[in-house]
Amino acid sequence: MIEEQERDAAVKAGHRRMWALGDYAAVAAQVIPQLGATLVRAARVGPGDRVLDVAAGTGNAALPAARTGAEVVAGDLTPELLAIGRASAEREGLTLTWQEADVEALPYADGEFDAVLSCVGVMFAPRHRVAADELLRVCRPGGTIGLVNWTPQGFVGQLFAAMRPYAPPPPPGAQPPPLWGDEDHVRELFGDRVSSLTLGRDAVVVNRFASPEQFRDFFATHYGPTVAVYRANAGDPERTAGLDRALTDLAARHLEGGVMRWEYLLVTARRA
Repeated sequence: MIEEQERDAAVKAGHRRMWALGDYAAVAAQVIPQLGATLVRAARVGPGDRVLDVAAGTGNAALPAARTGAEVVAGDLTPELLAIGRASAEREGLTLTWQEADVEALPYADGEFDAVLSCVGVMFAPRHRVAADELLRVCRPGGTIGLVNWTPQGFVGQLFAAMRPYAPPPPPGAQPPPLWGDEDHVRELFGDRVSSLTLGRDAVVVNRFASPEQFRDFFATHYGPTVAVYRANAGDPERTAGLDRALTDLAARHLEGGVMRWEYLLVTARRA
């Protein structure tokens, strides 16, 4: 038991370090700025709602939720990201609670929130069943769970597939993040604990990159998981060159006229 707890603590510490690498705030603001607002609208968040944004990062969903007049708590494992989100909220004059929180052990009471949201966040928790259990636990009966998850077939799912041969092996028991973008997987995770479940695929239009090389260089320096994979191969020029080619080839297949479409699964559920 002690060994398992130590291993779990090491995994969480590694996740904190990874997401603090690079500049995720730039990714959220420059590449997917409207994705959080899309989720907030789909979840019908409004004035007076008590909302939890899980794995909130820099507040891509928490900030637009707060703009509706909701009472928002933004929880994330990485304090560096929360600090950036807090500063953004202060500049706008928005009041939110920013709190370090592990999605697999949320520090909130049962049924505390009217809506529990996560915008491409909860999908990165290693144990999907544990994370789903926590989302359901802190949502009140009749409340809403709203998620945006990258799909396995979409661009970001394929990005992780392209990086996999160059990445260190995942910790024991960890599941691939893009599985959260598979409809059957989400149905299995929630089961009869939700009274309704709506699943729809859509895509965010990304027009940030003029060339495949520009995409590769931006993600190699800004996106924590990609930065981490490059660092893991820094001592091997041949593998680094292979990773360069993998990311450039991927972007070339998806970039048309300076535009990419990154598919995601939009999940809205009613807690039973």
